Amino acid sequence: MMTQRNDVLSFDTFVTPPVPVVTNDLPPGQSMRAWSPTTATLISGERDAVLVDALMTMEQGRALADWIAGTGKNLTTIYVTHGHGDHWFGSGVIQERYLGVRLVALPGVIEQMRRQISPSAFNAFWDSRFPGQIQRDVMVAEPISGLRIELEGNELIAVDAGHTDTDCTTVLYVPSIDLVVAGDVVYNDVHIYLAESDHDKRMEWIRALDAIEALRPRAVVAGHKRAGRSDDPRIIEETRAYIRDFDRIADGAGSAEELYQEMLRLHPDRSNPGALWSSARATKG
Repeated sequence: MMTQRNDVLSFDTFVTPPVPVVTNDLPPGQSMRAWSPTTATLISGERDAVLVDALMTMEQGRALADWIAGTGKNLTTIYVTHGHGDHWFGSGVIQERYLGVRLVALPGVIEQMRRQISPSAFNAFWDSRFPGQIQRDVMVAEPISGLRIELEGNELIAVDAGHTDTDCTTVLYVPSIDLVVAGDVVYNDVHIYLAESDHDKRMEWIRALDAIEALRPRAVVAGHKRAGRSDDPRIIEETRAYIRDFDRIADGAGSAEELYQEMLRLHPDRSNPGALWSSARATKG
């Protein structure tokens, strides 16, 4: 857990440990798979706070709710950066704890959320990998009004990022403290999930990173990060370099394993090679 403060707003991050995944699709040389460490961000004023993303399992949601309670802040809103369920399934537990909290997102994100919670997708993907750990009746978000959330006189601005690790992703920009809460547009020392991309979509992702960099943030919080690592904006370029490496190697690799091994050679220390294996398998078959 890390904290940055100034006289206007502050932000704190909560990072989960990796969660074991039930699957037979193991990366070469690995005996198990885990889900990437995932981040929730609390942006606070003097009294109130906005949560960005709400994690995945019921256990994670309860731990996050306890952590928020420990801050003493009045939680008013949960903002969802994108539709992948690991960033919002935990919101049901939090809303049960904090009655009246609004769950909001951009319209494209809401459509992706509906797809994730559909019985076929939920059962085939989420419940099969995390049996009994995810709340089934979680509600999807309502549309955000005017792309902005107001927090004690400060604007938190939703920015459409297009396709990054999935369709219709967004970031939340906080100009008063030069903060970007980037969801899965940016990764921080964790292997990047590229299974939903092709060359054109990877180039769209690069453009989204360029746009975030143009905001000149002083801090960038990644949706997946290694716990304890700083939120330095250099992670924008680290993410961009990884995507470019993957795109270049994918063009010439003859198999999923060749792509996987070459990326591991270039990026040996990133957390969760299982995410890389999913990307390699989706790209090379």
